[in-house]
Amino acid sequence: METHYRTDAPTREQVDALPGAVLLEFGANWCGHCMAAQAPLAEAMAGHGALAHIKVEDGPGRPLGRSYRVKLWPTLIFLRDGQEVERLVRPLTAAPIADALARIAAPAP
Repeated sequence: METHYRTDAPTREQVDALPGAVLLEFGANWCGHCMAAQAPLAEAMAGHGALAHIKVEDGPGRPLGRSYRVKLWPTLIFLRDGQEVERLVRPLTAAPIADALARIAAPAP
């Protein structure tokens, strides 16, 4: 699990090309809502160590966040083979995060 939001975000094309299950998280290191979501996120991520987790610092003029129409932080986007499967905004508990992780980690129907 990533612990800090990266300022060097990948491009949308790079994210769209990622194989398998990926959790894309948008936020900022100073954001109170983002800090509050870290404990539930860590709880939900337990057992998903192989899953790619990309934390991207978001804000005005950041192209990756704008391409996903991110409005509030943190926004968690669950991807499978580059396609959005689910999205959670400001999750407060581990259960919805764990459910979404299970959906992207499961084999595609």
